[in-house]
Amino acid sequence: MGRKLEIGHQNFETVRRNHLFYVDKTDFIRQWWENMDEVTLITRPRRFGKTLNMSMLEKFFSVRYAGRSDLFEGLKIWESEECRVLQGSYPVLLLSFADIKDTSFASARKKICKTIQLLYNEFDFLLEGNVLNDREKEDFRMISADMEDYMAALSLKLLSGYLYKYYGKKVILLLDEYDAPMQEAYVNGYWDEMVSFTRGLFNAAFKTNPYLERAVMTGITRVSRESVFSDLNNLVAASAASDLYADCFGFCEKEVFDALDEYGLSDKREEVRDWYDGFTCGRIRGIYNPWSVINYLREKEFAPFWANTSSNRLAGQLIREGSPAIKKDFEMLLRGGVIEKEIDDQIVFSALSNQSDAVWSLLLAAGYLKAGDFFMDAGTGKRKYRLSLTNKEVRLMFSDMIRGWFSQEDSGYNEFVKALLADSLEDMNAYMNQTALAVFSSFDVGNRPSGRAEPERFYHGFVLGLIVELTGRYAVTSNRESGCGRYDVMLEPLGKEDPAIIMEFKVHDPAKENSLEDTVGRALGQIEERQYETIFLQKGIAAERIKKYGFAFKGKKVLIGRSATMQETAV
Repeated sequence: MGRKLEIGHQNFETVRRNHLFYVDKTDFIRQWWENMDEVTLITRPRRFGKTLNMSMLEKFFSVRYAGRSDLFEGLKIWESEECRVLQGSYPVLLLSFADIKDTSFASARKKICKTIQLLYNEFDFLLEGNVLNDREKEDFRMISADMEDYMAALSLKLLSGYLYKYYGKKVILLLDEYDAPMQEAYVNGYWDEMVSFTRGLFNAAFKTNPYLERAVMTGITRVSRESVFSDLNNLVAASAASDLYADCFGFCEKEVFDALDEYGLSDKREEVRDWYDGFTCGRIRGIYNPWSVINYLREKEFAPFWANTSSNRLAGQLIREGSPAIKKDFEMLLRGGVIEKEIDDQIVFSALSNQSDAVWSLLLAAGYLKAGDFFMDAGTGKRKYRLSLTNKEVRLMFSDMIRGWFSQEDSGYNEFVKALLADSLEDMNAYMNQTALAVFSSFDVGNRPSGRAEPERFYHGFVLGLIVELTGRYAVTSNRESGCGRYDVMLEPLGKEDPAIIMEFKVHDPAKENSLEDTVGRALGQIEERQYETIFLQKGIAAERIKKYGFAFKGKKVLIGRSATMQETAV
């Protein structure tokens, strides 16, 4: 009978007191302490045990948990006599920015200040007695959700000093999910204000704080030094590319297989590997996402547990609003392919909108991609990595996400697929025009037939949606050679009953065409002239089973035609 499986517990004391399932990561305490780094930044994907490990550090070092050896007996850390004497020996400040996910700077700033105020409340005993003088007590009481910027910037430094006066020892400062406000600031357009605010806070707390013993910060990304870390030259970064603490976050394969044995699931090793493996930390491969593994152990059914724990807003925005090149590369990834990119573990958020390599760096840091081997680019002399989607649950997450862009509700998308398979132009046109009106405001669909935006690429998002809906029924390919050219999209039936489908996309060019009907004619003409059906004919698919569609669009207006027949649905 395996240990009790509970989901979502991030308090180390709760896990240990209730004898819940736990993979021993306490050796992280020893490794971190022996490295003697003043400020450590650890970046890992979400749900990788960062918060639980921060709680573990607090319970081990905090004077408020002195004498709580019961929490650590039987674990790796307790095997070290040198480490045992450290338990309960330091004042510890632990706070988290995980809940700072606001759409405006004013709201985010207030919530950060409130988080700091709540931390102060834990130490309000400092207001008793004469450890603090009257002026210090006055400053203590000034900490609030509405405090001025200068007080917010100094707040953690001041509290460190108060605790030093009380205990006679410097503090250990733990900040979990430091970059959650940064990502929301980028998505919601208040990046500069957030950077300015947090830079002052971080500088005072981690750089010029004479009462700081050591500090740990965790997050998903390492924001570039030029932004919030410009003054922190004492920072040691341990990203997933580093060997530092490589085995301390996430589950190693042996830990996963031992857990499967414990719960009578030894025969599921290969399936679990396919679904939840794929992460790499330093030179250690075969790292699994803990959240997904624990959920699978409990439910005993495979599902994209990790992918469904957040809205994945930033990842979705970067792909949806990215350049045509990004969309094309992502299409390759969803087909199981590999792309080659330069990677920088310092994320420059200001570059995300115009530098594709910055996008791939962030997606890798967030765990959506995995890096295979690397090579030196002969032209640039820089290192390039071979990237692919991390595992099956990530692939399903993005497929569902992209399908959602083209459907206000699942039934709507299903109706389009039914119309496509039934060869119903009227229903196809109706759906696509409704979708264009509802969704394409998020895209730079443009009205130009060419140029940087290349609106045709947005239809490849539609194709990616089809991949999920028609998996097991069709093999979907795009931008490959057939006949005398490169087609846009082909759906090759895996059975003998379904039709083969060819799609060609065109943007209306007023210099060449008078109407969308003319644009559809140009798309269908290209299919015939370049003999795209050749690849199907060579595979023995009869010509009468091959359906050819031309998609024409102008801004948010869409027209779909079939072979020599064209039909328009009013918008």
